[in-house]
This record gives sequence, structure tokens and C-alpha cells, in this order.
Amino acid sequence: MATAAAVAPLTPPSAPEPPPLPVVAPRAQATVDRPIPPPDPTLQEPSPHGPVPRAGAEGRTPARAYARPFDRSDTRPRIGLVIGNLGLNAALSDEAIRRLPPATALAFSPYAARPEVLLERARARGMEVLSAIPMEPAGYPSTADAGDRALLTGLTPGENADRLLWTLSRISGQVGAIGALGPMRGERFAALPESIGAVQTGLYNRGLLYFDPRPGAPSPPRAFGRAVDLVVDEPATRGEIERRLAELERIARDRGSALGLAADPAPVLVDRIAAWAAGLEERGLVLAPVTALARRGDDLPRPAP
Repeated sequence: MATAAAVAPLTPPSAPEPPPLPVVAPRAQATVDRPIPPPDPTLQEPSPHGPVPRAGAEGRTPARAYARPFDRSDTRPRIGLVIGNLGLNAALSDEAIRRLPPATALAFSPYAARPEVLLERARARGMEVLSAIPMEPAGYPSTADAGDRALLTGLTPGENADRLLWTLSRISGQVGAIGALGPMRGERFAALPESIGAVQTGLYNRGLLYFDPRPGAPSPPRAFGRAVDLVVDEPATRGEIERRLAELERIARDRGSALGLAADPAPVLVDRIAAWAAGLEERGLVLAPVTALARRGDDLPRPAP
């Protein structure tokens, strides 16, 4: 394997803000699908691997530019969902984009061969997109392998920074990233504070969110984002998915919000989420885009008063 060239650390932009959406739709129009804008060249910069996201002028960020509108004055408990492994199976991915609620976020695998058509369809439905970052998982290398571009504990910071750039170059128009690749959630890599901290800082500097896929993990301290509360498809059976979706509702009622993660867009998962979401508002909750659930990291600088 060729050794990647070291990447110089980025200079942080001036105090990026979290990605609240500037346009608030009235409650009566909240369910209307609005397309996500296409990738903006002013929010990209070249890299050795192709264009990658960057923060723009006057506080513009990809996390804001490609966010789904949401009424932040809505006081109902919020539930967010991230579905992973998009792009690897075109037929399953297309069905998920067609049937899942538009507020669902889609995490695209960097190993997807040709994701452009799927990304266009997701944007047309108003669905937010994340980059799935492959990181060294538990069991590596004997029982789990996140691929030949995974961020690894045995690589130098420069090599991992270059692999992060490669991952971000694989799709466009993302609001952020999540450290999960299918059922692998990068446990070994994320256990090293400086390694995962460098990833969060790199994303923050580019105006991107970071979602930690490990249930119960603390919120990312060096990025805007949060950790997921539970995984809804372990195992991916109808009964267990329904039970865990009900548990998401309980968490949201108790804490005000909840974030769930699914490893794959399996037909049974898509079917159960579509049926569950159809009655969510009648039960007094709202499905929210992940940008509406992001929080400021504790280690980030605060804007001057």
C-alpha cells in the first residue's frame, strides 16, 4: 500500500456557527418536500483526490447550505435517523431514497462506485447527506475490516488526514460525516482522543458536522454534532426494528430529542421506518433532519459577545 502524503493542518475559519436553517417554514407547510441545492463550487476546494468541502466566505458552510428546512420553534420531541451504507447497492439505495421519509439522513459509503445519480435523487427529495468515514473498528483486522482507505490507529496523523480528504472527496453536497461504515463504528480509532479529535477538527474547519455512531458516547467535543442514541437494526428483524423505534420515541420524550442509526438500507428496515413515521406526528413527535439535532462541541471557541 502506498503511503499517503502528509496533509498540512488547516487554519480554522472564523468561528463557524452551528447549522440552523435561515428559512423557517410555517407548520402547515413543514411536510412539503424542498430540494436540497446542488453542490456549490464556492463551498469546495481542490485536493489530491478531487474537490472537497470547505467553509466559505461570510460564515457560509456546507452544513447550512445543504440542510433541510426545519421549524426550530417546533417544541415537539424530535427524532432523527441516519441510514448507512448508501450507494453500495444501487437498487436498495434507490428504494430507500424513494420510500424513506425526506427528513431521514443518508450516509453514503466512500466505496460506492458511482453515487452521483443517487445523490441527485436524494437532493430532489430534500434528504440530507453524510459522508461515511471508515475507521478502524473493533475486531480489526481479524474479524472486521473497514477497507483499504480506513483511518487506522497505526498510521501517522498526516496519513489519516489524507484518507479523510479522500473520503470527503467521494461525494458532494454533504452536511457532515459519521464515523460508521455499515455495522462497523470505528471503535478502536475513536478510542484515541487525539486521533478522533483531529477528525472532528478537520470537519469543523470545513463547516461540516460530525455524528458519533457509538451509542452512549459523549457529544463530539471538537465539532458541531452529537452521538447517536441507539442502533435500530441490530438485529435487522421486523420485531426488533419496531421495538427500537419505539425506544427512540421514549428517549425523545424524556430528553427532547433522539438520534437513531441504521447500518444498511435493507428492505425490512425501509418498510418498518416508512410505516412507523406515518403516524409519528399523531403521537406528538416530529421527525427532524440531523442538522436540527446538532450541538456545539464543548471545546469549540465561543463567538465574542
